[in-house]
Amino acid sequence: MHFIIDAHEDLAWNMLSFGRDYRRSALETRKLEEGTPTIAANGNCLIGWPEYQKGRVVAVFSTLYAAPKRSLLTAGEKIYYPDHDYDAAHRLYWQQLELYHRLSDSQPDHIRLIASRSDLSGLLAHWDSPSEQGHPVGLIPLMEGADGIRSPQELAQWWDFGLRHVGLAWAGTRYAGGTNEPGPLTEEGRALLRAMAEFPFTLDLSHMDEASSLEALDLYEGPVIATHSNCLALLEEDVHYHNRHLSDRVIQGLIERDGIVGVIPLNTFLKANWLRASGSRREEVSLSALADHIDHICQLAGDSRHVALGSDFDGGFGLQSVPPEIDTIADLHKLEEFLRPRGYSDSDLAALFGENWLRHLNAHLP
Repeated sequence: MHFIIDAHEDLAWNMLSFGRDYRRSALETRKLEEGTPTIAANGNCLIGWPEYQKGRVVAVFSTLYAAPKRSLLTAGEKIYYPDHDYDAAHRLYWQQLELYHRLSDSQPDHIRLIASRSDLSGLLAHWDSPSEQGHPVGLIPLMEGADGIRSPQELAQWWDFGLRHVGLAWAGTRYAGGTNEPGPLTEEGRALLRAMAEFPFTLDLSHMDEASSLEALDLYEGPVIATHSNCLALLEEDVHYHNRHLSDRVIQGLIERDGIVGVIPLNTFLKANWLRASGSRREEVSLSALADHIDHICQLAGDSRHVALGSDFDGGFGLQSVPPEIDTIADLHKLEEFLRPRGYSDSDLAALFGENWLRHLNAHLP
């Protein structure tokens, strides 16, 4: 079984919002949350440490995430900051990075923070050795929306505390146009990118508007990826999240920069205008749709080096909003059944599930 590196999971947000303990299995969490408002707000849990073990999920990009109040997904959302209150955003993001450090320090058999190639090689060595107790899962911090960075002068503080990946937008920010709030980079955004390149941080284009993404691809001198995005060419009719998806121009720009796109097995991003809130059923979408997005990127690239997984599992959705072949994160391996008939080899599948993100991390972690 190929190992998996998942480039997007909102672990801290779920722990702080819903009290989820990801040492438990996803199935145990579902039992504990049965009949609670969490199910309506976020859906049934898809991830847990036993499922990481079963699916050989060796590492995840664990997010620092908070929404501006104007863009809350649900009325009961707990982690948000008042619009334009960047001190509040900073506190929320820093709190989540501190949480990852505490988990790594107190539960090293379950969780290990990954901030360097040395950390990563130690983690992989553990997974390469048999262990009846299981293996720790690596957490690679990723900031989703950069409002928590109050000025470029703070970047050194974030870097020293283990942050390595930054996305400028979720909704629009003072740095860039974002989901449902289109626009280019701002002067503050250009200044932040110039400062980020000195370290260099990896820039995540996910959630950035096409205008800001294309400008960033031209301007930013550091590594560029998209951790959790699907292909606009397959979702042109989507009226709800149209600028959330990557245009072929952006995908081509990422390919030219040796970037990687992490695709999302979320029905809303696999079938245009699929919405759980509107009564759409998960059975309407198959994992074959995710294979379509993978294949589209591979055809644009001419190889399998530029696509991987960024599940976004438990990121505001759950079991009710993913293809029916998936019960937990361990089922991502079922993608093989939809890719092998299209001619994808073992080496292609290994690249998709983990080797591509591993190549990126080995190239760009300090």
